[in-house]
Amino acid sequence: MSDNNFSALPPVATSIVVNDETIDITPIKIGELPAFSRAVQPIAAHLSASPDWLALIAEHGDALIEALTIAARRPRDWVAELELDDAVKLASTVFEVNADFFIQRLLPSVMEAAARLETRMAGRMPSSN
Repeated sequence: MSDNNFSALPPVATSIVVNDETIDITPIKIGELPAFSRAVQPIAAHLSASPDWLALIAEHGDALIEALTIAARRPRDWVAELELDDAVKLASTVFEVNADFFIQRLLPSVMEAAARLETRMAGRMPSSN
């Protein structure tokens, strides 16, 4: 049996307890990808290995709630009513479970934006000559 056969296995869910309810988080499915991509776009530049979830909630709360609604497959009201610690736990788990998506899809665009910014900033900096 080749290693390629393992890629056909369904992903194993990560179970967490949120709002006194056990939910299974699995990677985003292709049909959810367009809406999820739109939801995370405003926060993509702020994501890192250790995001400041409180700042993300404060600055981009609606986008984060929408992304979590899609990824957790729960109603928006359910996500919006979460206590802060449960929301952070859910966000962290969604980020971890979908790390491939964030690394393969979002990281290149964030890196591209950072390179453009660096180029612009370099053009504004006086030369050292």
